[in-house]
Amino acid sequence: MSEIPSTQYAIQIVGAEEFRVNTEKEVHKVGPHQMMLEVEACGICFSDTKLLHQFSTHPRKSEVVSGVDANALKDIPSYCPGDQPTVPGHEPVARVIEVGDQVTHFSVGDRVLVQADWKHLRTAKSNGAFGYNFEGALQEYVVVDERCVVSPSGEEFLIHVSDGPSAAAVGLIEPWATVEGSYAWKERNHLADGGRLLVVGDGDVDALTQAHAPAEIVRIGAGEVSTVEGQEFDDIIYFGSDAETIEKIAVLIGTRGVLCVVLGGGTIERKVSLDIGRVHYDFTRFCGTTGNDPAEGYAWIPSNGDLREGDKIGIIGAAGPMGQMHTMRAVTSGVKGISVVGTDLSDERLAGLKSVVGPVAQKNGVPLDIVNTTTTPLEPGYTHITVLVPVPALVSQAVDLAAEDSILNAFAGIPAGTFGDFDLQGIIERRIFMLGTSGSDVSDMRTVLHKIEEGIIDTTISLFAITGMAGFGDAINAVINRTSGGKIMVFPKLHSLGLTPLSELAEKLPEVAAKLDDDGLWTKEAEEALMASGL
Repeated sequence: MSEIPSTQYAIQIVGAEEFRVNTEKEVHKVGPHQMMLEVEACGICFSDTKLLHQFSTHPRKSEVVSGVDANALKDIPSYCPGDQPTVPGHEPVARVIEVGDQVTHFSVGDRVLVQADWKHLRTAKSNGAFGYNFEGALQEYVVVDERCVVSPSGEEFLIHVSDGPSAAAVGLIEPWATVEGSYAWKERNHLADGGRLLVVGDGDVDALTQAHAPAEIVRIGAGEVSTVEGQEFDDIIYFGSDAETIEKIAVLIGTRGVLCVVLGGGTIERKVSLDIGRVHYDFTRFCGTTGNDPAEGYAWIPSNGDLREGDKIGIIGAAGPMGQMHTMRAVTSGVKGISVVGTDLSDERLAGLKSVVGPVAQKNGVPLDIVNTTTTPLEPGYTHITVLVPVPALVSQAVDLAAEDSILNAFAGIPAGTFGDFDLQGIIERRIFMLGTSGSDVSDMRTVLHKIEEGIIDTTISLFAITGMAGFGDAINAVINRTSGGKIMVFPKLHSLGLTPLSELAEKLPEVAAKLDDDGLWTKEAEEALMASGL
C-alpha cells in the first residue's frame, strides 16, 4: 500500500451554486472507530445538483439529531452539517486502506460499495447521508465512521464487492438500485397502526379502524378543515367529492401518508391540484372509491410497484440514463407477457436506447417499441407507466394514458411543493395507483449486485463519459443541462483528465478505447489502461 498523503484533490461545495476543485484538501486522520477509504471511482448523480442548488437548506445537509451519540459526531472529521463545506459524491466504489482499533466489521483490503442513506441517523426532515452532511467520495480519500455505516440493528451500509467488476460497473450500482427500489418499495394498503387519522365528512370507518387501529381519530365536517390547518395526518378519509375540499386536506397528509376519497356516487367536477413532488419525496399516496366504503379504496393499493404479468409498459423519457435503466430492467425482468414502449423527444437519443436495449429485448422475446412522441402521440391503455421527466404536466398526462388497475411511477425527482392538476376522478374510477420513491436501500443494491454477478444486466450500458477532477465542472453542467447521454464516472486519482465521452475515446485515449468490448462498452481492462495513463 502506498503512503497516505496529507493533502488531496477534492470537489467541495462551499455554498449554494458554489463549488471548487480543492487541490490541497486535508486528508483526515482515522480515529478508533473509523476507516480510511481510497476512492476508485464515483458517479455523478442528478441529486448532486440538488445539493449544489440548495446546499445548507437541503434536508440531508442538516444536523443529525438521533441515531448516534452526539459526542461521537464531534469526533467524525467528515461530518459537515449546515453551512460547512462538504464533498459531494454518493455513488462510489472504494477500498478500505486503514482501520481504527475499534473497527470490527471491516478490514484493510475490503472493496466496498457505499449505501449513502444512513437511515438510522435522523435529521429533522430526512436522514444522515454520505455525500451530504457527511463528506462523500468526490475526493481521493474519505474517512467514514463505523458507528455511521453499521446501524444499531447490525445493517451494514458498506457492501462488500469482489475485485471482479470494474469500478465503473460497481459505481453504477447505486443509481440502478434507486430504479430497483422504486419497484420494491412496500406500499401500505391499510390505516397506519398507531397513526393519526383524520375523517372529513360523515361515513363509517369502523371496519378499517378495527383491523388497524390508529392512535388518534380526529373527525370534522367538510366545512371545518380550517380547524386542523397546519397539522399532519398519517391517513385522511374524505367522504365527499368537492375539489376545493380535497385540495385543502391533501396538504395535511404526513410523510408516507394516504388520502382516501370516498365519493359515495359523487363526481369531482374538475381536476384537483396535488403536490406531485411529495409523492416522490414524501411517499404520499392517493386512493379512493366511487362507493361508500373506504376499505374499497385501500383495497386496490398494490403491495409494491413492480411489474405484473401481461403489463403493457410505458416508459416516458426512456432514452435518458435512468430511463435506459428502467427499460433494461423491464426487458430483463422475466415477467411473462409484457410489452414495453419507450419514449423520448430526440431521435438521436432514441437510437441510442434502441442500440443498447433492443438486442436484449429481442433475445428475451420482449416486444419493445421506441417512440418519438413529438411525431407519434401515445394512445391510452398502459397498465404500468414510469415517468422520468420532472414535469408535473407529463405526470398528469400519464394518468390519462393509464388503463384500469394500473400503476403510475412518478420516478422523476420533482421537488416537493410542486403542484400539478390531476384527474383524481379518473384515478379513483380506474384505480390508478400513483407512486414515487426516493433513494434505495441496502437490499436494492444487493439485488443489482446479484444481477451483475449473474450477468443479467451490465450496468455500464449507462456509462456515457469518464472524467478526472479537471472535468468535474463540465460534467456537473452536463448533468444540470441534461446534455449528458448517460452517467458520468469520476476517477478522483486522475487530476488532469477532462470530461471525455466514450464516443471520443478512440480520438483522445486510443489505448483505452482499444480495451472497450465489441459493443463499445466499458471493461475492467479499459479501466486499467485509463488508470495507467497517469492523467
